[in-house]
Amino acid sequence: MDVKSAFLHGKLNEEVYVQQPPGFESTEYPNHVYYLDKALYGLKQAPRAWYETLSTFLINNGFEKGTIDTTLFIKRYKNEMLLVQIYVDDIIFGSTNQKYCDKFSELMKSEFEMSLMGELTFFLGLQVKQTSEGTFISQSKYVSEILQKYKLNDSTSMRTPLSTGVKLDSDPSGENVDIKIYRGMIGSLLYLTASRPDIMFATCLCARYQANPKVSHLTAVKRIFRYLRGTQTLGLWYPKLSNFDLTAYTDADHAGCKLDRKSTSGCCQLLGNKLVSWSSKKQNCVSTSTAEAEYVAAASCCSQVLWMKTQLRDYGHQFDRIPILCDSKSAIAISANPVQHSKTKHIDVRYHFLKDHVEKGTIEMYFVPTELQLADIFTKALDERRASRLVSDVYIILSLIFISEPLILSLMFISEPLILSLIFISEPLILSLMFISEPQGLSLMFISSSDIYIRASDLISDVYIRASRLVSDVYIRASDLVSDIYIRASRKFF
Repeated sequence: MDVKSAFLHGKLNEEVYVQQPPGFESTEYPNHVYYLDKALYGLKQAPRAWYETLSTFLINNGFEKGTIDTTLFIKRYKNEMLLVQIYVDDIIFGSTNQKYCDKFSELMKSEFEMSLMGELTFFLGLQVKQTSEGTFISQSKYVSEILQKYKLNDSTSMRTPLSTGVKLDSDPSGENVDIKIYRGMIGSLLYLTASRPDIMFATCLCARYQANPKVSHLTAVKRIFRYLRGTQTLGLWYPKLSNFDLTAYTDADHAGCKLDRKSTSGCCQLLGNKLVSWSSKKQNCVSTSTAEAEYVAAASCCSQVLWMKTQLRDYGHQFDRIPILCDSKSAIAISANPVQHSKTKHIDVRYHFLKDHVEKGTIEMYFVPTELQLADIFTKALDERRASRLVSDVYIILSLIFISEPLILSLMFISEPLILSLIFISEPLILSLMFISEPQGLSLMFISSSDIYIRASDLISDVYIRASRLVSDVYIRASDLVSDIYIRASRKFF
């Protein structure tokens, strides 16, 4: 929904005067000025005046303003809910019941001149595809545009955004490059990270050298573009049929920056199997140990989790004992230790609020092996095998069916020959069924035309949190499931 001439609706609280526009001067009062009752485009008060006018109108009609996000407005109808998100003069709204969307449309049209755009398909460069199974968000059109803009649409594609053998530094003896082009490329990539977490670390690393870019830095940026050329259709898939548990991953690369030896923090937050937030940032302090770097990264992740917890409360979801998965046992031990001893005194006090929230039970720290650490992709350059694995885990593009009470069983479907096999993974025991060929009764949605990533990685954090629970029950259910699938597969294909 778009508001026509939105800023002209804003009512001013201050006294504002403007000169008579050229060509429209009053013949009777040529030396007078206009006193503004409402805002004009170009007036610095115009955006704020429009927001106050719109928010007052919505609140008077039964909406509540969000606790954290003041551009979010909520109206509740018993068991139903209507959400309205404001971005300047663009309005996105949705409801659990279609009739409330229709009512809101009529309400807005009665007060403002509106143009209803229909179902959300494109917003701020994000392409949105909604289906009965879920929602897919990508920026493939934007990728195509920036590749063409910087004349890299015919370049050879790369498999990773950053080479593991390249360690960028200031390169003082290197050749200078056009700073405007370099900054433009970095800005384009930063905007793209809204739906491409796989280029987050590489982009942030190259962005550190915008003040004085060299050829080596431009080569690294072009590699990211070449990687994008081979993965233009990659995006984020948000399935409907999945749980809504908040889980976080945190990781750090100790002393990874060659300029000042500061560490890099990386974290991501998931709602069930849906990636909703991620970050890659160089730490403000120099960590003297790996444990300190991991602990500082976990504190940053905890801040984001607490913000999300408050934000999700507006949507009617309450969370407690939120798991944060870290691959450093030392950092987990520091967070659980109530005593401040000599080995941790060097850690800045501001990061110890993590320990406070662990003691309160707001969050819980759990260990996760490095191989299953999703946040690893936000801290360092990875080799092709590891990067491909993490990208396929991060980009959840298939709605999966889960079996068994502790959610330890999952199904993975891949096309090609007719084979039925079992894969057993240790610590804890995870039983996955891999059924090869087209399954019956399960709708698959393939998002990418070139690369189809299908991973049964939903709720891997829950698997580790609930490790070894009801393992015997899993074996019994798995045996029944295997025999049932084998019988059905034999009837269909043999």
